[in-house]
Amino acid sequence: MPGSDVRRAASFGRVGRRWLYLVHRWVGIASCLFFAMWFVSGLVMLYVPYPSLTLAETLAQVEPIDWRAVNVPPPIDGGHLPQELLLEMRDGVPVWRIGRWEGDRRTVAADAGALLAPVDAAYATRVARRFGRAPTAQVERIVRDQWTVSGGFDRHRPLSKVTLADPSGTQLYVSSSTGGIVQSTTRSERVWNWLGSVPHWLYPTILRQDNSAWRQVVMWVSGPCIAAAVAGMWIGILRTRTGSRRFKGGRMTPYRGWMLWHHVAGLVGGGFLIAWIFSGWLSVDPWHLFRSAEPDAAAVRAYAASDAMPLVDLDRLRAAGSGAVRARLIDNAHKPLVLLEYADGKRTTLGAATLAPARPSTPAIVAAARRLQHGATLIALDRLTAPDAYWYEPGGKPRLPVLRLRFDDPPATWLYIDPQTGEVLATIDRRRRAYRWAFDLLHKWDLNVLTLHRPLWDLLLWLFSIVGLVTSVSGIWLGWKRLRRG
Repeated sequence: MPGSDVRRAASFGRVGRRWLYLVHRWVGIASCLFFAMWFVSGLVMLYVPYPSLTLAETLAQVEPIDWRAVNVPPPIDGGHLPQELLLEMRDGVPVWRIGRWEGDRRTVAADAGALLAPVDAAYATRVARRFGRAPTAQVERIVRDQWTVSGGFDRHRPLSKVTLADPSGTQLYVSSSTGGIVQSTTRSERVWNWLGSVPHWLYPTILRQDNSAWRQVVMWVSGPCIAAAVAGMWIGILRTRTGSRRFKGGRMTPYRGWMLWHHVAGLVGGGFLIAWIFSGWLSVDPWHLFRSAEPDAAAVRAYAASDAMPLVDLDRLRAAGSGAVRARLIDNAHKPLVLLEYADGKRTTLGAATLAPARPSTPAIVAAARRLQHGATLIALDRLTAPDAYWYEPGGKPRLPVLRLRFDDPPATWLYIDPQTGEVLATIDRRRRAYRWAFDLLHKWDLNVLTLHRPLWDLLLWLFSIVGLVTSVSGIWLGWKRLRRG
């Protein structure tokens, strides 16, 4: 190589190394503040997740259906089942909840002589007191707050926030559209989430209420942090000597004091840190890399409603549904059913015509699923009695058993179907499976072998988080000392 080329390459290497140090030094000062916050808040989230009102919690608290008052048959127009049709109680009155395929929703009394009370402060007080089994202390009308900021609550706004006079400081949120309880928080959950999910997700209401702005902030905060972590790992490797080329005294690192802690902890946990911050950046799906194609609306409707729902005999349904807190009319895989749900989580399926125990057959589910997938070839059918890598629930168990159907269509779609009802519980294509590994695994380490054998999962996350905290805190201290030097 000519001498000029050697000098040019050497000069380029010096400039590159200089920029490597500059990026790590100055971007790293701010990055380490974020890293420390994310590690601490992530550990909090292991034990206190973001508040949510689960179906099981709702069913455990709502009133059993007053079947004596039910005298209005299911509002089915000529056998055409709407997207959602269920019977439950609303402020002491049985009601039919109707969700149409076109998107509109309405509630009608199942007692012909009943009038539905407006969802005002008095209504919210009664519903919250009955649901929480405690007196109320305060009621206020809100559009959103920190615990109802996500888009999933949009169809329920405005909300009535009811504070109960109970030892837990419970706050319940009543939907203005359905009149039901849609969110519940306790004082402990709210306090811990200000130390957990809110800082971890960069989730304050003022930012999160604008979803596009929030996504941009997450991406542009995480991006420089990734650069600082990669630069630090690179420098850490460059400044490590093994074999006969060690530093003075046979040391592998030239550093002492805080720099030594920063160097060693960065080398030990640097790979985890990079994977963790990169996966956090992927959490908002930048450029929609993992977005799946929208399902065919006509095919979904054909699977979930055959337009042949028979008339339901109310007298026989009253007898069969004693003790149920919710009754749903469903028609998956061309099998019209009544699904009865109870406070203890038990579910019973009855044939809509006979009101005798019934469920769709596996061949019927497979045939309907093929039509749902536009005739794609079914390449595997499995009955899962334990979670797999994609049908799982960290810290618990998902609904089981389920049928897993794998197709050879271009997106390589997998369907997870409830064999009791025929309901499609999840649709996971190649992109969503990639996202499961690129985000969920690298960010949560939520393999079943770990999450189903706690505290193994906790120990692993605590170990990595402590190493990350040592790297972050030492980086903050070193950055502060450099800033003080001007």
